[in-house]
Amino acid sequence: MIGEFDMDDRIASLVDRIVDSYVAEPATRHISRGYMPSRAEIEHIIEMLFEISYPGYFERQNLSFKNVKYHVGELLPRLGQLVYMQVFLALCHLNEVEGNYDPNGPSTQAEPFDARAREITHSFLDQIPDMRKTLAMDVSASFDGDPASVNTDEVIFSYPGLIATTVYRYAHSLYLMDVPLIPRAMAEWAHTKTGIDIHPGARIGKRFFIDHGTGVVIGETTDIGDNVKVYQSVTLGALSFLKDERGRMVRGYKRHPTVKDNVTIYANATILGGDTILGEGATIGGSTFLTSTVPPGSTVICTPPELKVRPPKTGTGPTHDFSI
Repeated sequence: MIGEFDMDDRIASLVDRIVDSYVAEPATRHISRGYMPSRAEIEHIIEMLFEISYPGYFERQNLSFKNVKYHVGELLPRLGQLVYMQVFLALCHLNEVEGNYDPNGPSTQAEPFDARAREITHSFLDQIPDMRKTLAMDVSASFDGDPASVNTDEVIFSYPGLIATTVYRYAHSLYLMDVPLIPRAMAEWAHTKTGIDIHPGARIGKRFFIDHGTGVVIGETTDIGDNVKVYQSVTLGALSFLKDERGRMVRGYKRHPTVKDNVTIYANATILGGDTILGEGATIGGSTFLTSTVPPGSTVICTPPELKVRPPKTGTGPTHDFSI
C-alpha cells in the first residue's frame, strides 16, 4: 500500500545480520557490560553548571536576593546527585574496560568507586565559588577585548567563546581529578555547540578571551598564561607524534605549544609543537605558521602574497595583469 513501508519478509534476516555485526565489531558496541555514563545526563550537568554559575541568565529568571538562596539550595543537591552518579559510572566503566570487573562477582566490588565518586563530587562542588571568580575575569576580558560588545550581559548571554571557556574550566577540574570520559564528553558538547575545541587537559590562565571562536583548536598539553586573546581558526596543535617500537602513538608527553602571559594570536594562525613557546607579550599575526619559539614582545607576521587582478576581457585585445 502506498504510504506504508513493509519489510516483514526480510526483517528477521536483517536483524540477524545487524546482530552478527555486533559480534564481529566489539569496538563499536557496549553490550553485556555493566557501566556507562549517560550523554544526556552529562548535558544536563552542563546546563545546571551554567545556571548556577551565571544566575538569571540561564533557565530560571526573575531571581532576587530574597529567593536566590532557596534557588541555589534546591539546585545544588540535584547537581550533586547528577555529578556523583555520572562520576561513579565513569569510574566503574574504566575499571570494567581494564578487565577488573566480574559481572558475576559480588556487588561490593563497586564500593571503592562509590566512595571515590562522592569525594570527587564534594571537591567539584566546593570549587564553584572560586570558579565563578575565574569566570568573572573571563567575562571581563571578553568585554574589554571586544569593542563590539555592548555590556557583560551580552557576553554571558551570547558569546560562544565564553560558553566554550566555561565548559572547559569545569571539565578541566574533573580532568585534574582523573575522572574518565566525562571531561572529554563535556568538551565535545562545547565543541558541537560553538565550533571551539578545547581539550580538558589544556592549562589556561586567567582572563582568557576567544573572539569569534569558530575553528579554534587547543590541544591537550597546551599551556596558556594570563590575559591571552585568541581569534577564530587558531590552532595550538602537535607538530608530530612519537611512536613506540610497534608503531603506536606514545601518549602523555608535551606535544602542544606554551603561550605566555599577554599574548594575542590573530585569525588562522597555526602554532605547533611541544617545544614551541610564545614569549610574554608576543603578537602573532593572522595566517602565521609557527613551529619555533618566539621571543617576548615580538610581533610575527606573514609577508602578504602578491595579489594580481585581471580585468574583464573586452573584445579581442590583449589583457594585462595588474599587481597590487
